[in-house]
Amino acid sequence: MEEKGTRPSAAAGERKSGDHRLNQFNGYRGLLFSLAYRMLGSVADAEDILQEAFIRWHGAADIEIASPRAFLVTVVSRLCINHLQSARVRREEYVGQWLPEPIVTDPHTDPSALSRMDESLSMAFLVLLERLAPAERAVFLLREVFDFDYSKIAEVLGKDEVNCRQILRRARQHMAELRPRFEASAERREELLTKFLDATTTGDLERLVALLSEDAVLHSDGGGKAPAVPNLVTGADHVARAIAGALKKLVPRNLVRRIARINGEPGVVAYLEGRPFAALTLDAVHDKIQTIYLVTNPEKLAHLEPWPPAPC
Repeated sequence: MEEKGTRPSAAAGERKSGDHRLNQFNGYRGLLFSLAYRMLGSVADAEDILQEAFIRWHGAADIEIASPRAFLVTVVSRLCINHLQSARVRREEYVGQWLPEPIVTDPHTDPSALSRMDESLSMAFLVLLERLAPAERAVFLLREVFDFDYSKIAEVLGKDEVNCRQILRRARQHMAELRPRFEASAERREELLTKFLDATTTGDLERLVALLSEDAVLHSDGGGKAPAVPNLVTGADHVARAIAGALKKLVPRNLVRRIARINGEPGVVAYLEGRPFAALTLDAVHDKIQTIYLVTNPEKLAHLEPWPPAPC
C-alpha cells in the first residue's frame, strides 16, 4: 500500500499549475496593460480587459498555447477591438469632449503596469489614436509601438499579411496628417508649463496669450460630472479667455497643485481636499503651447493617488 503523502494530490498539482499560469501572466502584465491602455484610453477598461484575458488564459488548455506572449496579446487585442466597437455608441453619447484617462508617470509612482514609456503614451498621441478604427488602431500599435512583425499581427487579427499592410498604410496616413511637426523639446515644454502656471495664477491674460500659438486648442473633459469648458476652444485669444473665465467661475480657490509627469509629459494635478480635482498637460510646437488637455471628470481621476503625504 502506498504511504499517505508520498504522491502529490491532484489538488496540489492543479494549484502548482495555477501558480505557474499566474506567474507567466504577471510576466507579461506590463506589455498587456500598455497595449490595452493605448487601445482604450482608459485605465479602468484596460484593467477589466486584463481580468478577462486572465480568465481565458487560466482556462485555456496547454495545447492551445504555442506561445504565451502571442496567445495573451491576441486575446487582449481582440477583446479591445470588441470593446471599442461596443463603446463607439457610448462615446457618441458622452457629454462634452472625450479625453483619455491621465496616468501619472513620475518615478515615485507605480507605472509598473507600463512596459513602454514613450511618445505613444502622450495625451496628444492617444487623442490621435481615437481617429483610427479599432482594427487600424490595433495594427498601428502592434507594428509601430510594440514592433510585432506582420505575420504575428496577421495571426492576432485573424487576417492575412497583405490586408494588415494595407490597414497599417491607412493608419500611418491618418496619423501623419494629424500629428504636429517641429515639436518643442521636453525642456522647453517644462519651461512653458511653468510660465503657463505663473500667468494663470496672476491672471495675466496678455502673458497667457503670448505663450500660446495662434492656432492653440483647448480640450476640456468634465464628462458632464464636473466643471469644464463644454466645447473645443481654438485660437490663442479665445483659449486664454476660456481659461481665465474657467478659473474665475468654475475652479475652487483652495486647490493645491502638484507638478507631475502625466502620460510622460510635463503636467499638473490639482487637488481639492486631498482628492484629485483636475489633471492638465500641454503639447508645444515651435516653442509655443499648441494644445492644452484638461481632465476634470472625477471618474477619470479616481485611479490617481490622493494628495501625497509630506515626506518623513
